[in-house]
Amino acid sequence: MRASRFFISTLKEAPSDAEIVSHQLMMRAGMIKRLGSGIYTYMPMGLKIIRKVEAIVREEMNQSNAIELLMPLIQPAELWQETGRWDKMGAELLRVKDRHGREFAFQPTAEEVITDVVRSEIKSYRQLPLNFYHIQTKFRDERRPRFGLMRGREFTMKDAYSFDRDLAGMQASYQIMYDAYVRIFNRFGLKFRAVAADNGAIGGTGSHEFHVIASTGEDALVYCPSSDYAANMEAAEALPVNPSRPAASQALSKPATAGATKCEQVAAQLGLPLSRTVKALALTVEKEEGGKAYFMLLLRGDHELNEIKVGKVAGLAAHRFSTEQEILEVYGSVPGYLGPINTRLPVTVVADRTVANMADFVCGANEEGYHYAGANWGRDCAEPAIVADLRNVVEGDASPDGKGVLAIERGIEVGHVFQLGTAYSEAMKATFLDENGKPAPLQMGCYGIGITRILGAAIEQNYDDKGIIWPTAIAPFELVLCPMGMDRSEAVKEAAERLYAEAVAAGIDVILDDRGHRPGQMFADWELIGVPHRVVIGDRGLKEGNLEYQGRRDSEATAVPVAEALAFIKGKLAR
Repeated sequence: MRASRFFISTLKEAPSDAEIVSHQLMMRAGMIKRLGSGIYTYMPMGLKIIRKVEAIVREEMNQSNAIELLMPLIQPAELWQETGRWDKMGAELLRVKDRHGREFAFQPTAEEVITDVVRSEIKSYRQLPLNFYHIQTKFRDERRPRFGLMRGREFTMKDAYSFDRDLAGMQASYQIMYDAYVRIFNRFGLKFRAVAADNGAIGGTGSHEFHVIASTGEDALVYCPSSDYAANMEAAEALPVNPSRPAASQALSKPATAGATKCEQVAAQLGLPLSRTVKALALTVEKEEGGKAYFMLLLRGDHELNEIKVGKVAGLAAHRFSTEQEILEVYGSVPGYLGPINTRLPVTVVADRTVANMADFVCGANEEGYHYAGANWGRDCAEPAIVADLRNVVEGDASPDGKGVLAIERGIEVGHVFQLGTAYSEAMKATFLDENGKPAPLQMGCYGIGITRILGAAIEQNYDDKGIIWPTAIAPFELVLCPMGMDRSEAVKEAAERLYAEAVAAGIDVILDDRGHRPGQMFADWELIGVPHRVVIGDRGLKEGNLEYQGRRDSEATAVPVAEALAFIKGKLAR
């Protein structure tokens, strides 16, 4: 490709609405143009990268015996109503009506559609296993689109769906896809981590997220440096800080704590570590048969609640936080002074594992202006009705596998694999005839990669003060040739054209910058765009028989003999 025949449109400054580095750099490099809130046009430079990402994904999917098809962007409401997701999905599902008043959705994902396809095509166990995938536009009506391609409304995703006869088959298909994802992200040239995850709105029995490691990532990733344990914060298991409960050593007292509604304030007033305090959170559950059930969650004062874990506690799937009026009625106190001792009405106490193993702790006295100190389970209040993992892990917690302590790093989710089981096949009556001629529900898995999100994640991991630093595999061009004064020097023009022709013949994705720009502008453009390999051709170097090579991460250029230039470049590309 010659730069004069390609569309290059760089900016010195990022638009004011570009919030994060990847958004700023993609806008400045002319890779995307904003059309509307969370909606972008992919310009030629950006589209080249997307196509390279797609090619790697497609090759690995095909190698894993997944079969490509293409499902429509618009989906009938009836399919979503079969699974109950038409109402459950909420406002993110963009709904439209056609001229006849029939309802449709812009697909955010395609479980319903692919299940509909398979239930009409698959009749026998002999047709299984089966895995379909497509690369298609998706739309999610985000409340607050932001961060460019990282959280846009329209995006491109690869989603695959496996179908098996039994659980063992589904787990085998899941492992095949998991392994394919590892290969894909390795080929991208990105530092990533696969972590155990919560299934969320997709449903199912187990899942893993794939995160590109970046300090700007939205997600906290928990891992053990000395073992294979890894999970996102939502799913990471928090063990009790103390493996067993110490014996009580203090008498119960009731110190005044006026104005201390937070554990930090209580600890400061009493001169105690925050880790000695226990905070209470009041929840209410509306019963189906009428009436309400009340729950009190207890966490150590320095720990944070994990709401995903709370929703998995028996009886709390449909919980909400109690109103101030409910708190007054149940506990006889204003919020900030609640505790498990002497509640006014029956309350189910749910203690975090760490709290259940605490002794001589400080908790609310259910009386404004007072807390209890030296509180102990069994002696001062009943043992908690439920002990559960309720909190986020923190650095230094014991790893659940017993092989070390936990560390935390930031990541950007770019892929997710799910073991769906029969959640969709049962709802949509997608069955097959087994070996005994009896109908059985299909066991499903689903597997997504955010194609366009890869671009933003890769930049967040790879940039400097000059611009983007693309991994070679997904760079818009592998190599840029920068001739100095090509329009004025026949020697430069001849050397540049010769090397360009040789690189093209060798299958290198090369661009020759023949625009005639000054060196400063030329270099600034390609450093901003992030091409990983650059060769400069100038009269001075040619007189010495050399060209100048510089990798995007290199601090200095390297002189390379003209005759050896192509072999040298091939060697760099092969690394």
